[in-house]
Amino acid sequence: MVSGVKERTRLGQIKKAGDWASWGERRREPYGMSTFCFAGFVPVGVNHETMLPQKQSALCRDGFWKEPGSQRRLIATTATTRRSSLREAEQREQRQFRKYEGLGNDFVLVDNRNQSELVVDPDRVAALCDRHTGIGADGFIFLLAPQQKGGSGSEEADFAMRVINSDGSEPEMCGNGVRCLARFIEDLGIATSDTLRIDTKAGEIRIALRGDVVQVDMGEPILDPVRVPTLLTPQPPAVSASLEVDGRSWDVVPVSMGNPHAVVFVDPESLKFIDDNLERIGPLFELHPAFPARTNTEFVTVRSASTLEMIVWERGAGRTRACGTGACAVGVAANLLGLVSGPCTVLLPGGPLDIDWNRSSNHVYMTGPAKYVFQGSLDC
Repeated sequence: MVSGVKERTRLGQIKKAGDWASWGERRREPYGMSTFCFAGFVPVGVNHETMLPQKQSALCRDGFWKEPGSQRRLIATTATTRRSSLREAEQREQRQFRKYEGLGNDFVLVDNRNQSELVVDPDRVAALCDRHTGIGADGFIFLLAPQQKGGSGSEEADFAMRVINSDGSEPEMCGNGVRCLARFIEDLGIATSDTLRIDTKAGEIRIALRGDVVQVDMGEPILDPVRVPTLLTPQPPAVSASLEVDGRSWDVVPVSMGNPHAVVFVDPESLKFIDDNLERIGPLFELHPAFPARTNTEFVTVRSASTLEMIVWERGAGRTRACGTGACAVGVAANLLGLVSGPCTVLLPGGPLDIDWNRSSNHVYMTGPAKYVFQGSLDC
């Protein structure tokens, strides 16, 4: 239904919802000149008594009452619209969402366990993640039953997850996102213990809820170029390879934490330059032919023997305030290069993550916060 008000003297002109009504200026009528028209509502400042027609027998096909020869108008909502609104309200239960953030890396969480398909089409995620016209997020995370389509097929997992980035693409998993998912499960009251097994496209992830923080066993890092995947081939004992980007050569350590990463160590001055130009430099790495599945890119500087500072350009999301798998890849790369020895703290724009690459088990452990932000419902 077109929403608006017809002029008496120019019946073909529709004033749409969201337009400013200026009838008073053109017609010198007694009601407000600057009333804002919303669909289904009488403009504020209008004398409602004089607006109501004495004869309501003539309903415009656009859904608005008019009385020929009168200056009175009434915005009406049709029965069809009311029935549609009721149907939408009945369906909202499956479209509830909660927003969480891990060090500023924010996600919309949706309980999708009772539906066979994602309740939000991935094609719509980009619009909903828009920070000006949508909810605003780095991506959507869907909580699935363990055997639902989307995971690796683990038979022992408690739950499964799918991640859709803010550009609509789907990564294998997300480190900050899986911490947020654990908090979401806890808040829903469906966690049966303080430890959870989550099935992802990158394999099963084990999580421990530890008060205000969440510890995640991220599994084993992947250094084999074919499995990262990357066309870069560091020659042992070297773990980095040279890559030409933006007219200069960069030493890159390719690491996969279930998703590909290009870790680049630079001095503090260079890190500031990259930070100022990340929107230009980041995509050049992400889309470089040396990474056939695209890549996340971490730019890192060493602050101390156990502290690293990084900024990140995420594949499918761009600049973010934190990246859990990226911090893990940085911890692995720094240990391989001898820049740190053992556990380290990675400082991200959103805050610190503790990374521990246990060399005896070859598993990487990430510890950090995950916080609830707000909740709402999606009409889609």
